[in-house]
Amino acid sequence: MGSDGITRSTFILRGALGVAATYGIGAVTPYVSEALASAADDQEVLAFALGLEQLESAFYKAASSRAGLSGQAATLAKSFGSHEDDHVKALSQLITQLGGKPAAAPKAKFGLTDQASFLKLAVRLEDLGVAAYNGAAPLLKTPELLSALGSIVNVEARHSAALRALAGQDPSPQAFEKPKPADQVGVELKTFVQ
Repeated sequence: MGSDGITRSTFILRGALGVAATYGIGAVTPYVSEALASAADDQEVLAFALGLEQLESAFYKAASSRAGLSGQAATLAKSFGSHEDDHVKALSQLITQLGGKPAAAPKAKFGLTDQASFLKLAVRLEDLGVAAYNGAAPLLKTPELLSALGSIVNVEARHSAALRALAGQDPSPQAFEKPKPADQVGVELKTFVQ
């Protein structure tokens, strides 16, 4: 450890994440792998987040093709689906950089029949995503990864608020979001996995 309390790996990681923010995560792959080599526990948290994002991505694809969406609902499904695809890509790259192998997306079914069923399930999934990220974040050992997941959960919260407003619900029903542990989130998500 250096005299200022920053290890070499932390220095490399901070620099690489700064470059990633500017040029994209792929630009820093060679530099991050060494810095993150000891973060095996973080891989589990990222794998959990990846599974959640894969389901959300699949949900928006299914909604766009099968739920007969129109107007703002169709616009949000397309936009949010693109965000979820980006989250999947970023999390997959981080897992690979940590030396892991990203899991394949699970097959999912959502029972979407119309715009009302889309809105109901979209709010549920986005709210669950926010609670899941808040529950998983304290488990991370690498502070820079906490920042990366924080940037995702902020977007998930915006998704939830927009969808709640479109569904005629309070976009921010409480002052504090209650976190959910991974096992509880897993049970709720199993209803969608085939």
